[in-house]
Order: sequence, then C-alpha cells, then structure tokens
Amino acid sequence: MDNRRKWLWASVTIAFVLAAWSASAEGGFRRYLSLNQQVETLRTRNRQTADENAKLLKEVEALRADPKAIERAAREELGFIRPGEVVIHLEGK
Repeated sequence: MDNRRKWLWASVTIAFVLAAWSASAEGGFRRYLSLNQQVETLRTRNRQTADENAKLLKEVEALRADPKAIERAAREELGFIRPGEVVIHLEGK
C-alpha cells in the first residue's frame, strides 16, 4: 500500500506541475482563453453582418419593386428634388 501511495502522490504532483505549466505557458490554457475570446468576438461580428445583410437585402428588394422606395432613395441619398420644390435644411448646432 505504501508503494501505491507514492505513485498516487507522484501522479498528483506531476498532474499539478503540468496544469501549472499549461496555465502559464504561451501555447497552453492562456492561448485557449484568448482564442475562445476571439471566437466569441467573431461570432458577434458575424451576427451583426448577417443582420446588416438582411437589412440591405430588404432595401434592394424594395428598390427593385417599389417606386416610392426608389424616389425616397433618390431624395435622401442623391439629393434629388422635384421641379418647383424648395429644400430647406434644418440642422441643429
């Protein structure tokens, strides 16, 4: 039993040393945490990009089919006005 206990303590000590080394080594647990954070950041960015794509797709579909959407885009983005209209810009300081 005494020999078995020595092996147990040796195994525990080795496991502890390896865990400490993994936690402090550049390629170990710290790298895992860093990569995990990067994955979460990329997932968030992917969700935002997917939302933006869906919004732009709706706008494209509206511009293809809806004359009012085309007029709105021409007025807002290109500054077009109808003949006889007067544009008054109200910008706060």
